[in-house]
Amino acid sequence: MGAGITQRAARIFAPSSAIRGGRVLGLALALALSGCDAQREARLQPGQATEQEVLREFGTPVTIQVRPDGLRRLEFSAQPEGSTNHVATIGTDGRLVQLRQLLQPESFAQIRPGMTVEQVREQLGPPALKEAYALKKEEVWDWRWQDGPTRRIFRVTFDFDGRVLSAAAMDDPRDLYR
Repeated sequence: MGAGITQRAARIFAPSSAIRGGRVLGLALALALSGCDAQREARLQPGQATEQEVLREFGTPVTIQVRPDGLRRLEFSAQPEGSTNHVATIGTDGRLVQLRQLLQPESFAQIRPGMTVEQVREQLGPPALKEAYALKKEEVWDWRWQDGPTRRIFRVTFDFDGRVLSAAAMDDPRDLYR
C-alpha cells in the first residue's frame, strides 16, 4: 500500500505535471483577476460614483493630475507584474466622469512613430519596465497586458530625444518556457 501511494504521488508531483499545473493555475489566476477588475468597474458608475468610492475600489493612485478645466485624472497601475493601468477622471463635483482600462489593443493602435514620451505615457499609463540602450541611443518601455487568457507585452522604442521609433505587441517571454 505504501508503494502505491508513493508512485501516485510521484506522478502527481512530476515536473511535467507541475509545469502543466502552473499553466492552468496561471490561466485561472489571470481570469480571476480580470474578473475582479470587471467587478470593480461595474460598481463605479459615471455620474454616480464619488472619488472616495473610486479610491476604495482601486486604492492609492500612482499619479494625480489636475487639469486646467478642474478635472482630476487619477492613474491606478498594476504594473510591473499586473496587466492593467486604469485611469479615472473625476469631475469638479467630485464624481466619476470616466473610468478606462488603458492597456487594450485600441490604445496600442494609437501609438505612432514621432509621438513624444509624454503622449505615450498619457495614452498607456506607467510602464512595467524601462531600459536604456546607450550605444543604440534608444530607450525601450514595456507594458504587461492580458489578451484574453494570453499574457502579452506591448513594447515602445524611443530615440534619446523622446520620440517613438517603433511599437509592437508580443507574447510575454515569461510564458515561453512554461
